[in-house]
Amino acid sequence: MIAFHQIDAAFSATECAQLVEIARAAPSQDAGLVRAGRDHNLRRADLTWVDDLPETAWVMDRLIDLVRQANRAVFDFDLQDFSESPQIARYGAEREGHFGWHSDIGDSPLAARRKLTLVTQLSEEGAYAGGTLEVWMNANVATAPLKQGTAVLFPSFALHRVQPVTEGERFSLTVWAHGPAFR
Repeated sequence: MIAFHQIDAAFSATECAQLVEIARAAPSQDAGLVRAGRDHNLRRADLTWVDDLPETAWVMDRLIDLVRQANRAVFDFDLQDFSESPQIARYGAEREGHFGWHSDIGDSPLAARRKLTLVTQLSEEGAYAGGTLEVWMNANVATAPLKQGTAVLFPSFALHRVQPVTEGERFSLTVWAHGPAFR
């Protein structure tokens, strides 16, 4: 199985900039872990939930279409729904924003049903240093592209991380597709 499937230009530069500006203007919360846990050694980021933002109804339609296309072409997972709002994460250099190695499948009722993760690069290339998204699959680590608007999809059980941001800030858009347990 590949580390991730890449979709170039999943969102235009204008759409990415619009989402970043909307997220900047909205209240954010410190990123937590499953079951409302917090561990700043594992994860340091600020989150905004897309469902709470004005003028973003179109985002979920786009994400559903991207997941549908990628799942048909590459993964062929039994997907049933999107039970969680997409999130925009901000990883800032002022606190070395990062997310250590983890998988997106967890113990909570929603996280246990995550099957496919989609992450879209919202920041412009060169807007930050560090902050690379890495996916570990089949004993290989693959680095996701930094090109603005690029989406990567990978199985939610894959280990992945965001390296610490050392300059600037990185914005990304993440959503999970849900389904019955893998068997």
